[in-house]
Amino acid sequence: MQAIRKIGIIAKRHHPEMGPILQELLEWLKQRSVEVVLDEESAALIKSPSLRAVERWRLPALVEMIAVFGGDGTLLSVARLTGDHQPIIFGVNLGSLGFLTEITLADLYQALEATISGTYEIDTRQMLVAGVERGGFTIARYLALNDAVINKGALARVTDLQVCIDDHFVSTFKADGLIIASPTGSTAYSLAAGGPIVYPSMEAFVITPICPHTLTYRPLVVSDKSVITVRLESGHDVMLTIDGQVGFPLETGDVLRVNKSDKPLTLVRPLRRNWFEILRRKLKWGER
Repeated sequence: MQAIRKIGIIAKRHHPEMGPILQELLEWLKQRSVEVVLDEESAALIKSPSLRAVERWRLPALVEMIAVFGGDGTLLSVARLTGDHQPIIFGVNLGSLGFLTEITLADLYQALEATISGTYEIDTRQMLVAGVERGGFTIARYLALNDAVINKGALARVTDLQVCIDDHFVSTFKADGLIIASPTGSTAYSLAAGGPIVYPSMEAFVITPICPHTLTYRPLVVSDKSVITVRLESGHDVMLTIDGQVGFPLETGDVLRVNKSDKPLTLVRPLRRNWFEILRRKLKWGER
């Protein structure tokens, strides 16, 4: 792998120790002649006039790698910013081990030393594109790492969702909602709704109904080369949610169209840890 000489930093603002952590990290990177660019919110935690700070959305175009300090939620928000630029993502977890932010503070400098010198492994994660069509026009378009979810409000009636795959009619789901997840997202909301766990490198989508009113409806795994369309046949107070973080209100007749993005996300993989170890620890497999 190529050595890394320009790094962006995005940090979770509300962590009480974030300022000192960043200050120490910047000194360490300076000693190794690594150029650093921070997003404006992270730079405000240090308040040094010599720092280079930009708006968060601009950062992916300026660096080779982004170090993300926070949890999986923070990393999800950064993943959607990568777009065409595709910097490598170096996820540092500030709490318990995450599915995406796999590097702990205890391992930070050892992992970072290996990464900037080019001695690192990567995971390539499929991302999905979700577009909302209304009256024949695309009115919203999102990039997602985990999932696109159609969900009804707390007091709304059940929804009718017509699902097609590559223009082939599957069924009209009568349910509280529907999840379309990537392999990465298979361990998120889809898992809680009864969906399968899919290995991250699998080329697949998972379609998981939420509380279906017909018990024979089950999660469905399809090729990520497919285009999935979901038409909202009936329902009120219905939302499309992207990665559990961005919401868009849907109207009857709206069509959600989901396909694989041609720009995957690239994550630094810790050298001493694999996905199955994370799975065991997060899901507490083998514990009594």
